[in-house]
Amino acid sequence: MANLVLMHTSLLFLSTLFHCVHLSDQFQPFQYNALKQIQQFLNYPSVLTVFDNTWDFCNVEPSPFLTIVCYEDNVTQLHITGNNGVFPPSLPRNFSIDALFSSISSLSNLKVLSLVSLGLWGPLPATIGKLSSMEILNLSSNYINGFIPLELSYLNNLQTLVLDHNKFTGQIPHWVSSFNDLAVLSLKNNSLFGSLPSSISSSENLGVLAMADNHLFGEIPSLQNLTNLQILDLKNNYFGPSFPVLHHKVVTVDIRNNSFKSSVPNELNSYFQLEKLDISINELIGPFPPSLFSLPSINYIDISGNKLTGKLFQNMSCNAHLVLVNLSSNLLTGELPACLRENVEEGVVSYDGNCLSGEEGNQKPLSFCHNEALAVEVSPQKLRHKERKAMAVLVSSLVGGIVGLAVIVGLSLWVFQRRNRRAAMKGPSTRLITEKLSTVNTVKLLSDARYISETMKMGANLLTYRAFALEELKEATNNFSHPSIVGEPSLIQIYRGKLGDGTAIVIRSIKMRKKHSPTMFTQHIEIISRLRHNHLVSCIGHCFECCPDDSTVGIVYFVFESLPNGTLRSSICGGGVRLNWAQRITAGIGVAKGIQFLHTGIMPGVFSNHLKITDVLLDPNFHVKICTYNLPLLAHQNAGLM
Repeated sequence: MANLVLMHTSLLFLSTLFHCVHLSDQFQPFQYNALKQIQQFLNYPSVLTVFDNTWDFCNVEPSPFLTIVCYEDNVTQLHITGNNGVFPPSLPRNFSIDALFSSISSLSNLKVLSLVSLGLWGPLPATIGKLSSMEILNLSSNYINGFIPLELSYLNNLQTLVLDHNKFTGQIPHWVSSFNDLAVLSLKNNSLFGSLPSSISSSENLGVLAMADNHLFGEIPSLQNLTNLQILDLKNNYFGPSFPVLHHKVVTVDIRNNSFKSSVPNELNSYFQLEKLDISINELIGPFPPSLFSLPSINYIDISGNKLTGKLFQNMSCNAHLVLVNLSSNLLTGELPACLRENVEEGVVSYDGNCLSGEEGNQKPLSFCHNEALAVEVSPQKLRHKERKAMAVLVSSLVGGIVGLAVIVGLSLWVFQRRNRRAAMKGPSTRLITEKLSTVNTVKLLSDARYISETMKMGANLLTYRAFALEELKEATNNFSHPSIVGEPSLIQIYRGKLGDGTAIVIRSIKMRKKHSPTMFTQHIEIISRLRHNHLVSCIGHCFECCPDDSTVGIVYFVFESLPNGTLRSSICGGGVRLNWAQRITAGIGVAKGIQFLHTGIMPGVFSNHLKITDVLLDPNFHVKICTYNLPLLAHQNAGLM
């Protein structure tokens, strides 16, 4: 009997020993100890009582307050969230944030750490820099104070940094742009001061930049190169005076309650993915572009509390999905668009404090808005900016002329050789511009053309792409009257017109069915808006029209610049103004640069152009512009842009 008891005891001991070794292989003791210490430092909150009942933390059932994720028995994610903002009971008086992060740093494989609403206080310890595998760090809604520590910059794999609703002070460190993969940078509601570091312009992967509710000031660095930026939240600071320069793919722009004093850039009309625009409570001046109402993705516009001018028309177009439009306290005149009036009673639209005619409520006399608009002066800073811009244009023109002359001389020999081989050519394909050149000469030609193209862009005076109001196009074409019609192909009507500023335009209209909604055209319009080059006939805007008598049918208008001097062919072989030999060489270079831009200047490139000499037009200065270049949505049409 004693032997049986001894054997049973031995087996039980071995079983227990084996079980302990097995658990140790699954979950190393140092990780267990680290989690138990975290429980202790947080004063044993109820949501962490699960730590008392198991070794197998990797299989703990996730909840809104606690989630642990493992990979190969190593803790890779730790999420702890306070219950209703604060754990009961609160942190002990002898709480040490240094001790807490010392325990956390022993979890060396941690990729995601989220400690939210735990009442953490004290400066963020330098030990945070030991978490070299960290990809997502969220410490929001605590009382962490002091400067953002340099040791955070050691986290080379960081993709998301959220420190919202804390007590951080000091400036935003310049090294925030050193994270190659940083996609989210959110430092809202702290006590940060100073300017936004210029290095932020190089954070190419940044998708969210949120700095709201701080004490930040100064000019915003250009964010135009941040092609992935979707959310810009800078409200309740002191940024300004210039409106931020952004990439056209941005979705949310919230710069409410700052110190912006410039005009609203026309480029906003090409932000086809823009859903929310809040520029309220600033000192913005100049005309407000009402075509923003009809952007294909827009649903929220707040421009209240500025000094924006402009005339609204009753028949302007609006996006059907607008949930808020606030035009209050500006200097707008004209009439409230009918598409907005429908939502006034529902509280969606506000327009008090303007000079709109025929409106009830708090509207000022028309003379008030005119006098206030005249009282707004151009700041000396703007004047200096214009002077610098004019000097840049002058320098770029001189450089462009010198480089262009050198290329013309070099290409003269090439043209002479081409003439001797003309018999070998079979047709006017655009590929013939370079197909007979040696590899070295081809590379040299494209390199020179690229350099000249970039130089000319510095001083280019291309018309800005924007969304037009239907009323503008009606005025330009005398309500699309018959004399303005140029041609009437099977699917397109073409009109000539003149804008209010005297710009001659050509308008193409296309009927579209409901299944081809404006949203579906966003991608095509985005490509069209980027086709901007000195040697392309520019599409300068678009306009959507919904037919009131048939909700399933709409019209999209594309607006092009108009060139009156005919085709390149007519100036070489016809009865028009004859180009001399130097002008013909320059024309050949221009066509080459236009084609190169179509193929390599945008992504994706535009190919299959089937270019003919009749597709090349001359502007008033007899510079060539390609008018038929497989434009999206219009590629199947063969009507010219005369």
